[in-house]
Amino acid sequence: MSILTISNYTLKHFDLRERDTMNEYLKLINVDVSDYTFAGNYIWLSTATGFYGIVNDTFCLFILNSGELTMLLPPIGKKDNTYDAMLQCFEIMNSHNSNRNYSKIEFVHEELLEGFVDYLEEGTLVYEMLKDFIIEKKLVDYIYKVEDLIDLKGDSYKSKRNEINKFKKIYPEHRIEILDKSKHAEAVLNLFNKWVKDRTTYMPKEEVEIFLDGIYFERFAIKRLINDYENLDIIGLVIYIDDEVKGFTVGERINEHTASVIIEKTDFEILGCAQFIFREFTKILKDKFDIEYINVGYDMGFENLKKVKMSYRPNKLVPKYTIYQK
Repeated sequence: MSILTISNYTLKHFDLRERDTMNEYLKLINVDVSDYTFAGNYIWLSTATGFYGIVNDTFCLFILNSGELTMLLPPIGKKDNTYDAMLQCFEIMNSHNSNRNYSKIEFVHEELLEGFVDYLEEGTLVYEMLKDFIIEKKLVDYIYKVEDLIDLKGDSYKSKRNEINKFKKIYPEHRIEILDKSKHAEAVLNLFNKWVKDRTTYMPKEEVEIFLDGIYFERFAIKRLINDYENLDIIGLVIYIDDEVKGFTVGERINEHTASVIIEKTDFEILGCAQFIFREFTKILKDKFDIEYINVGYDMGFENLKKVKMSYRPNKLVPKYTIYQK
C-alpha cells in the first residue's frame, strides 16, 4: 500500500479497503451532492492517485496529480472538527506542493461551507472566519423530485412522454435487466465506444477537444465501475433491443432522501431510448432506496447537456464551491 508522508502527517492510498471507513464518516453529514459517496470518488480516481488521512477526526480525501496535491472533498466529519481540519489540510498541501496556489479544496457543499463558520461562537461573521481564503462558486448539481420524473405530468413534460411512447411503439420487444457484470460488461463497453463516436459526430467542433479530454477519464471510470461492480454499493440497468444492449445506466444512494445517477449512455440511433431508460431507472432507484430525490450531477459546462438537464425541470440546483488559501 502506498503511503505519502508530509511533515508530521501520513496519508494512505485510497482504495476499496477504505469503503467502510469513508462511509462511516459520511454518515455524520447530510448533503445531497453527488460527489459525497465512496463509489463516486473511487470510480473517478481510476486515472489518478488518491490518498486519505484522518485529520482532527475527519476523513480527508486528497488527489495527487502531476506531482501536486489537492483535496477532492472538504474534511468529512462532525461540524465542530471541520474548520481546524481544513487548516491542517492546507498545511499538508502547502508543505508538499511546489506552489501554494495549487492547494485547494474542491466540491464543497454550501452546508459544509457554513460549517466552517457556525461552529465558532455566535456572532462570528463570515468574512472574519474566511478572510484568509478565496471561495469560488463552481457548477451546480441538478436535483429532481422522483415523482416528477416517474409521472411526467403536465405540459412541461409532454415531449418526454411523446418520446417514451414512440420508443415503446417502435420497439415493443425491448427488455430491461439489472446490470450483471459477468453478463453485460463487454456489451456496456462496446456501447460506450459507439456513444463516443456518435457524440463527436454531432458535437460542435469547438467542443470536441474538451469533450475527448473528459472521455479519456470517463472510459477508465466505466472500466473500474464494471471491474469492481460487486464491491460497490451501486445498482445498474441495461436495455436490450433485438438482443443487443442499446443503453445502460448506474446509480447509487447519496443519503436518506437522495440517490444519484452516476452514468447513463444510450445509442443515439434509438430515439426515445434515453428518456425511457431514465424513467425506468428512476423507478428502480425509488423502489430500492425509498428516496424522494434524484441527483444527476452537473453539466460539465456543456450547453447541450445543460439544456437536457433543465428540460426535466429540476426541483433545485445545488452549487458547489472550491476553497483556495490566500
